[in-house]
Amino acid sequence: MLDKLNELTESHGALNPGKGMVTGVIALVLGMLCFLGVLAFHFPQYLTTPELRKSYDVALIRQVMFVAMVIAGGLSLVNILFNRSRWLAAGAFLFVALTAILGGSKVPVNDFADGTPYIGLDWFILDLLGSALIFIFIEKLFALRKDQPVFRPEWQTDVHHFIVNHMVIGFMLLATNLLVHKLFGWASSDGIRGWFGALPFWAGLPLIILVADLVQYWTHRAYHEVPVLWRLHAVHHSAKHMDWMAGSRQHILEILITRTLVLAPIFTLGFSKDVIDAYIIVVGFQAVFNHANVSARLGPLRYLIVTPNFHHWHHSQDQEALDKNYAAHYAFLDYLFGTAVKSTKLWPEQYGVLGDYVPNGFWKQVKFPFVWKG
Repeated sequence: MLDKLNELTESHGALNPGKGMVTGVIALVLGMLCFLGVLAFHFPQYLTTPELRKSYDVALIRQVMFVAMVIAGGLSLVNILFNRSRWLAAGAFLFVALTAILGGSKVPVNDFADGTPYIGLDWFILDLLGSALIFIFIEKLFALRKDQPVFRPEWQTDVHHFIVNHMVIGFMLLATNLLVHKLFGWASSDGIRGWFGALPFWAGLPLIILVADLVQYWTHRAYHEVPVLWRLHAVHHSAKHMDWMAGSRQHILEILITRTLVLAPIFTLGFSKDVIDAYIIVVGFQAVFNHANVSARLGPLRYLIVTPNFHHWHHSQDQEALDKNYAAHYAFLDYLFGTAVKSTKLWPEQYGVLGDYVPNGFWKQVKFPFVWKG
């Protein structure tokens, strides 16, 4: 069973329907997430994110876990009974059984100490489950490249980036907050912060997106035009297929630098918590959606906001698209600064770094900026 699971995780391509592979993979993923979830219930001080603990409903999380266990266990048993990919079903059922043995969704959460070192296992579980459910469905419904499977080539590399970048969210938040306060705390002004903090939500949200995107635009442009920064950013551009996982391929140093620079003006200007929370949701959605394998251009709106079509061109190897379309939210910034793609084609033909010199594999890409001889 382990050999076959390893073979599955190292392969790519479409899953053949009718053989228990699709339901087996769904059950396996849900079973694994349930197992990680029960570990988080047992060790919340080390495996959960303090910011998230304050905001989510534990009772709802328990219900979601219970439903996931029922689905994973049910699919596994059906496949075992009908002799469909039994090895895959057995692996999924094993995770469900381990989760149940450890207490499942009923594990009590007692008082625990704050301030302990932690990894964001809860954020990883919720984000992976939510993103997969939403964006795989959208990609199948409005696919740009209909022949591109969910498990396309190099998906393993992007999953590794997704896991690491989410698991170290605690360190990232701590490091980013320290850097922002250390480097930009002097620029804070009570009068300015009071004005921005008092803005109504309808005015504050588009303004915070504009402020963040202006910083994002010039930071992003620097990643392309400054050779030492391109070493980091080339990792993100090495993805040869666009889908909801492709945006996760980022060097961890790039994430730290970009988040620090983007959060600096937001902190300095003093936007309200409601506005910042809404901005974080917008950022999270667009970061995934704009990389997705979705045929979305949005008509004239594409000149105002960034769409998958707009951002796909940024990842293109087409000559007319190199070093273009830098904006993350407002497409009009690229038209304003003269960096918007002008092409008679609707969509780019090929993605990735021109010359294809970035190696595949998570650890190889972590080392790449420091060992590349280019």
